[in-house]
Amino acid sequence: MPATPAAQLQADALRSSLHGRGQRLTPQRQRVLALFERLGEGSHLSAEEVHQRLLKAQERVSLATVYRTLRLLSSMELLTELELPEGGRRFELASDEAHRDHHHLVCVRCGQTEEFESLPVLEAGERAAQHHGFRLLNCVLNVRALCPQCAEKEQRSLVE
Repeated sequence: MPATPAAQLQADALRSSLHGRGQRLTPQRQRVLALFERLGEGSHLSAEEVHQRLLKAQERVSLATVYRTLRLLSSMELLTELELPEGGRRFELASDEAHRDHHHLVCVRCGQTEEFESLPVLEAGERAAQHHGFRLLNCVLNVRALCPQCAEKEQRSLVE
């Protein structure tokens, strides 16, 4: 099946960027990035989840290759790496400028991650940076919480 024009443009841009780094565009690299593009912004996947989704889609790629590809695509700023205490490392499609300063609610039990935006958080970050003579580059807050399902399970276990 021929590539769509948008997919071809994305592949050409990725190929050019990799070539500039002395690397080549492998089918595995293309598959990993295409997965994130299909899912869109707001999807936060671990390397293992990326691997499982590719296997389910009949895409043959090793877990070690997924790890290397995620690190490479993060270094190229095509993906953003989130280091979450409960969820390990998760990756998401790099955001455009308008969506850059978003925050995350992270379930400490299951690792479910939801995004949210908050102007007061950004303003607090800006004030703190200015107070200490820093220049704010970005502001990210990770809120540790229990998702509704895990909170309900915990409540049931307390009652029993």
